[in-house]
Amino acid sequence: MGLLQIDSVNVVERAHLLTLFSRLGPYDTNLLTRALEERHLFEYWARMASFCPVEDYPLYRYRMERHAEAKGKWIQDLQTRAPGYVDSVLRQVSERGPLTVADLDEPGERTGPWWGWADGKLALEHLFAAGKVSVAHRRNFTRYYDLTERVIPKQHFNAPEVDRPKAQKRLILQAAKALGVGTIQDLVGYYWMGSVEGKQALRDLITDGSIVEVMVDGWPKPAFMDPEATVPRSITARALLNPFDTLVWNRDRIKRIHDFDYRIEIYVPEPKRIYGYYVFPFLLDEDLVARVDLKADRKTGVLRAHGAFLEQCFDPAHVAIELATELTEMARWLGLAEIAVGDKGDLSPHLRKRL
Repeated sequence: MGLLQIDSVNVVERAHLLTLFSRLGPYDTNLLTRALEERHLFEYWARMASFCPVEDYPLYRYRMERHAEAKGKWIQDLQTRAPGYVDSVLRQVSERGPLTVADLDEPGERTGPWWGWADGKLALEHLFAAGKVSVAHRRNFTRYYDLTERVIPKQHFNAPEVDRPKAQKRLILQAAKALGVGTIQDLVGYYWMGSVEGKQALRDLITDGSIVEVMVDGWPKPAFMDPEATVPRSITARALLNPFDTLVWNRDRIKRIHDFDYRIEIYVPEPKRIYGYYVFPFLLDEDLVARVDLKADRKTGVLRAHGAFLEQCFDPAHVAIELATELTEMARWLGLAEIAVGDKGDLSPHLRKRL
């Protein structure tokens, strides 16, 4: 995958843990904790907040330097209002880190519920994006910031500089390996790269044969492929995919491949939701065959499927059997004793029967 997107929503479980469950099945979540503690992974804005292999740290340095030079309006405003404040925050981390926002001498007050960050949070996030500080660890999902040289292992922190064009080519190539095949927009968007620079990196990779151009039936635009990618005759798979899973975060791509219209309805007012609050597409073999709105009710020990919806042209009985198996596996992994299926959706009666 190349990266693992982090998200705070805990309706079922944290997104990054769910993505690993979809690949590994029931696993010990301490696996990820150990990987972070042992510095096999680090956290950065690869595509939103993400865990990335620590070997890739040098590939993001050009982004850090660009952020440090550019300085968004919000950090410029802060430096105008409070000259020296950001330097003071960095000094506190240096002397007392790892620190949370609340540990700062003058963290400031929040200005809103979502992105209304306090001054301390603004300063730390600027320093984080600029590569001056890194996330040493999280506790109850709260970030603890420390100097980057104390977080990233020396062999990666002191690795030779990778210039911007070379780093962009390597990221595009990793995107191609993760996706197998994709349009320019698919490849450039995987690591949230700028369109112009991403296209130039792709042209260079085509020129040297690292990526080949192909045509995909039904795709109106040219596609590009890792020449070493294998095309299996068939795929056998079964997985529940959370909204932040790498397989489904590109809505245009899954529409193009699976004819599957999908959007996150967390921010949609409840009366206007079509499928539910936290909906998992269900992958069965080579298709996205259904979607299910899930919630882990930890107080009662129940995994609740508020609604289950079948995609067109699939056999409800067969899909229900496979989905029931996957939900049973997920419930056991989450430590929940029961599964309860609500009334919403055409697949719900079949699912109840199989459970």
